[in-house]
Amino acid sequence: MQDIIKVTNLVKTYKMYDKPIDRLKEAINPKKVLHKDFYALKDITFTISKGETVGIIGKNGSGKSTLLKILTEVLTPTSGEAIVDGKVSALLELGAGFNPEYTGIQNIYLNGSVLGFDKKQMDGKLQEILDFAELGDFIYQPVKTYSSGMFVRLAFAVAINVDPDILIIDEALSVGDIRFQQKCFRKIEEFKKKKTVIFVSHDMSTIINHCERAIWINEGELLADGDPVELSKRYRAFMMNLDSEIISYDDNEEEQISELGISFNSVANLEMFGDLKAEITGVSLQDVKTDQGLTVVEPQQKVRLLIKCKLNQKIDEALIVGFTIKDRLGNIVTQSNSYTLNSPVNPKNRYFISSFEFEIPNLTVGTYTISPAIASGIQEDHVQHCWIHDALLFEVVNKGFNLLEGYLFLSPITFNLID
Repeated sequence: MQDIIKVTNLVKTYKMYDKPIDRLKEAINPKKVLHKDFYALKDITFTISKGETVGIIGKNGSGKSTLLKILTEVLTPTSGEAIVDGKVSALLELGAGFNPEYTGIQNIYLNGSVLGFDKKQMDGKLQEILDFAELGDFIYQPVKTYSSGMFVRLAFAVAINVDPDILIIDEALSVGDIRFQQKCFRKIEEFKKKKTVIFVSHDMSTIINHCERAIWINEGELLADGDPVELSKRYRAFMMNLDSEIISYDDNEEEQISELGISFNSVANLEMFGDLKAEITGVSLQDVKTDQGLTVVEPQQKVRLLIKCKLNQKIDEALIVGFTIKDRLGNIVTQSNSYTLNSPVNPKNRYFISSFEFEIPNLTVGTYTISPAIASGIQEDHVQHCWIHDALLFEVVNKGFNLLEGYLFLSPITFNLID
């Protein structure tokens, strides 16, 4: 397949000065070096094929935006090269490419001229842009009066309707109402059939759902390039891993847990993330009526999820124990935890079990995973002690609904013919 983007040994450095006057001194005397080089990008190499949809992930300050600005020719590289074979339309920083004093209409023509279109060409595209943006009379107002959501409406409407070969989206769709976001993603799905799309997002579900490949950049370096599902797991783990010292000690309290006769799935060979001041040692999914372990469930079946934990160190704040259910693509189906249930966890013993009882939602048939976690603090500001991706797998079976698509089916639901 033809490469539409080819990046080879790309480097971008910035000169960092301790004092502003040092910049002038160095300009007067070039032989005297008073700066330090900051590497925003370090020897990046990759290619993107025509028609590919690629997600770029990485923490803030990793170099993602710098890379996109080079691809859109906003910045020039220090060394190496980035060859782009096609017209690029990009949503970078919110409001980028807009004159705040201009009206929405004027900014449409301004953006068009930047992309190489003359007024006559933009006249032909104007109605499509207006229809998609749905800004009404606000299109005649200065964009400095726009909310962030209105900015996105206008920017995306222009970007998608100027027939680019490559569409680049840098977190811009994270603002705005859900209906417009869904409208944008429907348009993107249509666009993907013929063109190339590059997503930059911290939302791993977006990357998994819409990208066939992911590129992970960290500290200016290309850390990984591959399957979005696998990279999203590694990235989430990377962002949660606090690399704290693990403190352990021996006692016999675990025997009291084992005497309960509960069969737990071992997590000993699974990768754990967090500081491990508190640790998950087992998980179990049971039928509430029979107490039998489950690997196959049906919608509306009442189940009990048990998470066995131990404390490796004294933790002053209340603990939060929770879990995430994901589908086979890694999309989050639902989550719950003790904090949102208004049930603070303050165990008296080092070893303890957290129990959640709930009905299996009306999920469509397929394989799902449960990822347990334990933290401390509050929902908005907590420390992750232990997170285990996909610790438990279960299958949802449901005769009669196995041909339906989507995340869930509606039940109860009735149908009537009115004629």
